[in-house]
Amino acid sequence: MKNRILLVEDDREIRDLLKLSLSDQGYEVMTAEDGEQALDLVDASIDLIVLDVSMPGISGIKTCIQIRERFNMPILFLTAKSGTLDKAEGLLAGGDDYLTKPFAQHELHARIIALLRRYTVYQDKKEDQETFLIAGILKVSEEFNEVWKGSQKIELSELEYGILKLLMGKRNKIFPAQNIYESVWKQPYFYDSNNTVMVHIRKLRKKIEDDAASPTYILTEWGRGYRFGK
Repeated sequence: MKNRILLVEDDREIRDLLKLSLSDQGYEVMTAEDGEQALDLVDASIDLIVLDVSMPGISGIKTCIQIRERFNMPILFLTAKSGTLDKAEGLLAGGDDYLTKPFAQHELHARIIALLRRYTVYQDKKEDQETFLIAGILKVSEEFNEVWKGSQKIELSELEYGILKLLMGKRNKIFPAQNIYESVWKQPYFYDSNNTVMVHIRKLRKKIEDDAASPTYILTEWGRGYRFGK
């Protein structure tokens, strides 16, 4: 199966040249002429992004930051700037490597191969190590804040994830609010902490339940606490 690359470059001549070169190397290449178009095209099927830094509209740096909010595929920056601060800015924004224009085609190909190899090894290790809690179509990673409901990935805060993992790890066990607060927040429990737990439970239900008003995953045992019901 071909690796899929998203090439983001506003210069049409450079974009067409790079697309042809990468296609000749056996990659499936998608192209975008600016950051906005790139954000519309990027999805989990993309294996690597080649991203120009200086573009009209949304810059490559800002595009990278927005991509990193959802995806972790390698990002290789292309730029005409060679300064140390410019490179640092790109790497701090979430980029994985930096190539200064003009560059030789063989150097671009070598960096892409290295990034893809590194990413593949990381993913393989992650899959080998990762274990999941599963209930029906709900799937929760025990190592990472990653939750799916069927094929849909659900974004949870760290506290919401902590609550879900705690309850799901011991199904049908009733957890008092104090137990949840001290286990997830890792702070001493006070009377007002009960409201804090309740608010986060409500938010969590809105994200994982089919009907938050009639929950089937996170159930309330009045006067006692909460339990995972499936």
